[in-house]
Amino acid sequence: MERRLSILKISIRQIKAARALVAWSQEDLAQNSGVSIPTIRRLEARDGEIGGRQETGAKLVAALEAVGVEFIPENGGGAGVRLKKSR
Repeated sequence: MERRLSILKISIRQIKAARALVAWSQEDLAQNSGVSIPTIRRLEARDGEIGGRQETGAKLVAALEAVGVEFIPENGGGAGVRLKKSR
């Protein structure tokens, strides 16, 4: 349950920044997440937290995390993203 709550706090800006870190287009994100391109375009046209259905946000986050993106929560220094260190 805690993971689901954190997904709700991820912003569209974080999704866009994460895509940029891994050099993914909206089409790449759609292919890797199973979320349609029109849905991703609609979500990214707005600002703020990920809107729509909770499972849609979860799919986007899971696809980006699978390629090494780490979502950093708002903790006084601002929310963000980074790539995880290689092992």
